[in-house]
Amino acid sequence: MLPDDVKAVIYSVKGCALSDDERSFFQKASPLGFILFARNCETHAQLMKLVEDLRCCVGWHCPVLIDQEGGRVQRLKPPVWRGYPSMQSFGARYESDEQGTLEDLRHIILQLSSELVECGINVNCAPVLDVLIPESHDVIGDRAFSDKEDIVSRLGLSACRYFIKAGIVPVIKHIPGHGRALVDSHKDLPVVDASYEELERVDFEPFRFMAESDVSQSIWAMASHVVYNAIDPKHPASVSHKVIEDVIRAKIGFDGFLLSDDLDMQALEEYGDVAERTVRTLEAGCDAALYCAGDLEIMKKLQKSVPNLTEKARKRLQNSYKIA
Repeated sequence: MLPDDVKAVIYSVKGCALSDDERSFFQKASPLGFILFARNCETHAQLMKLVEDLRCCVGWHCPVLIDQEGGRVQRLKPPVWRGYPSMQSFGARYESDEQGTLEDLRHIILQLSSELVECGINVNCAPVLDVLIPESHDVIGDRAFSDKEDIVSRLGLSACRYFIKAGIVPVIKHIPGHGRALVDSHKDLPVVDASYEELERVDFEPFRFMAESDVSQSIWAMASHVVYNAIDPKHPASVSHKVIEDVIRAKIGFDGFLLSDDLDMQALEEYGDVAERTVRTLEAGCDAALYCAGDLEIMKKLQKSVPNLTEKARKRLQNSYKIA
């Protein structure tokens, strides 16, 4: 059962095992869940123990997230875990071998998912639904399926269906589209100058396709730290009420659980410290904030300002997530 006092935040940890201070903090903090990185993943047995300890801290079968996309972004790495191809490799084949590509994608997603399930991880921050342009920054690059929105849509939907079939909640990213960004939002604030008509026709389409699909209530989405001048020239999507409500919720039609991208990224530098950024993302309409750096002192400060999940967020979570 989802506890009444769950906070609208997902936390992270520093190493491969909880410190006494981390354990004590998480037992009192009641976060929605946790996100893991390569620094947390050493062996199967170690990772299973860490996931179990995290859930014991909060007292319920909370979401445990990871970024296991394939290609460059794999937190579970060889030789302990399998290596997987980039999603762009599937997009490159799709037009010449549609059925073969879909079958190979099915095999890879189910295999990847089985490794997550084995370790107790149940939310994967994938697939990337950004549509590439020739000038796209390499931070997205081969993580995206294609520069054609219809291919991104079709392969993205297929990936999500197989994640869900395997017991994994997929997180589509980076809504409403990161493909036109010319800089890395980990380091700078991307500003996109494309017209609203072009954004709607191309960038929004894969996300709209998912919102209109049979799995729309079973997926989460991650909001980008990108400014879209045609929508809100003052604020990136993750802290823009206009982008979230008018575009993500209304125009795209996504009514699922919405996360911010990582609060520690430099794209949000002008929005204060991590605690202040948390408030801004939640006030803008994100259902939960995501903190990935694992700094306990920062989490303690953040904890003082983060509210409980709203009723709307609780309903969206319960629609998408099987709470054991």
